[in-house]
Amino acid sequence: MNATLLNPFTITHPTSIQTSLVSGASFARFDPSGKLLAAGRPDGSGVIWDLDTRATIRWCEGHVKGITAIDWSRNSRFVLTASKDWNIIIWDLASPCDPPQRHTTIRFDAPVVGASFHPRNSRIVLALLSTGEAYIVDLRSSHRGRFELGAEDDGDEKRTIMTTVRFDPTGRHVFVGTSAGTIEVYNTRTKSLVARHRIVGAGVIKGIVFANGGRRLATNSSDRTIRQFTLPTYPAPPEPNTTYGLSKSQIVETELEPTHRFNDPISKVAWHAISYSPDGEWLAGGAADPAAHKIYIWDISNDGQFASALDGGREPLLDVHWHPHGPRLASTTKDGNILIWHCPSPERWGAFAGGFEEADENVWYEEGEREFDLEDEAELALRKKLQEDEDVDIVGGIEDSTSTAPLNDVTPGDVDLEWADEEGELDRKDWRMKIITVEGEEVY
Repeated sequence: MNATLLNPFTITHPTSIQTSLVSGASFARFDPSGKLLAAGRPDGSGVIWDLDTRATIRWCEGHVKGITAIDWSRNSRFVLTASKDWNIIIWDLASPCDPPQRHTTIRFDAPVVGASFHPRNSRIVLALLSTGEAYIVDLRSSHRGRFELGAEDDGDEKRTIMTTVRFDPTGRHVFVGTSAGTIEVYNTRTKSLVARHRIVGAGVIKGIVFANGGRRLATNSSDRTIRQFTLPTYPAPPEPNTTYGLSKSQIVETELEPTHRFNDPISKVAWHAISYSPDGEWLAGGAADPAAHKIYIWDISNDGQFASALDGGREPLLDVHWHPHGPRLASTTKDGNILIWHCPSPERWGAFAGGFEEADENVWYEEGEREFDLEDEAELALRKKLQEDEDVDIVGGIEDSTSTAPLNDVTPGDVDLEWADEEGELDRKDWRMKIITVEGEEVY
């Protein structure tokens, strides 16, 4: 049954396992449309799943070591895979072949432990190396270059190691977690430091996630505590041709005070991953329990109260990711299985038609006059022929309203977003993924 006919006003969190995908993966990510799932494997290959058919539709085979990060472009045409083999490969899913065509390969001087696309432009890539260095790689012809974040701080006595990096949902800023328990904020366009936030007692920042609006941020740190913060408004940076960055007096230096703290007070378990629901009202934390598969869920809209603990069995959890549009989760086990969680809803048959009534027991139905009379066979044949002549889209595609991430329109004069939207025409809404037949022929 169509899920939208059940109860469109009920928004809740997943409660049970819907299916399990045997993939040998370490982590998995939903695409922005929520129809596909990309998984990274320790053997260096990536696999794309169709969630409707629960079948693999593409294999991204190009790395010689394990995949450490995977990400989708804004309209799901490009998939990024980062690996311990020092490479980032961008795959074009619009190519009529399997494995997909390599669109770009970016090589570094150390293993890549994290990478992601810019939220608005697939030609801007953020990368984190195992050496603690973060780079913004711009592949556009007018801005081509590789820019290291924090390079202007080389003169400092002790430079902190960057442990996690993330674009904010607008793409204006890059948030960097460090080994010293601080969060550094860089402007994406100018690559300059605009703020530095200290988090008391956090230790090493292991992960950063944003709620959909971008004003709330949650961190996973080595002290086994998840913290949520409300971010301030950051000043606009100077133009690159005037100065490289803000002066030290202009950089926002504050201590962030968390609005909520989440932990397991009984077992004091650490956390492998955290993820927000699409509306930002729920927060999921994947526990690093070596003997169980546990996902804790907190209700942010209800003052951060603990809501539920999902039990996925004895296979330890490695990663968790929330679906971009509904109450679904994808969690990865140590054995490589991907568990898809959902929230089963009771069927409401009365939603099909206004006069449709649900009956608790069998009742006698009184047939109306001519209600079940046979129609003219010639008329039925003509109607059937007209339906067969209609064109049917068997390829599908990703063009509905859920195909792109929820991004704000560019306000005239917003130089950061105007800069980010330049030369981003390849990742369009109207692209189509080719169907590969068994014989190797593509179908359009």
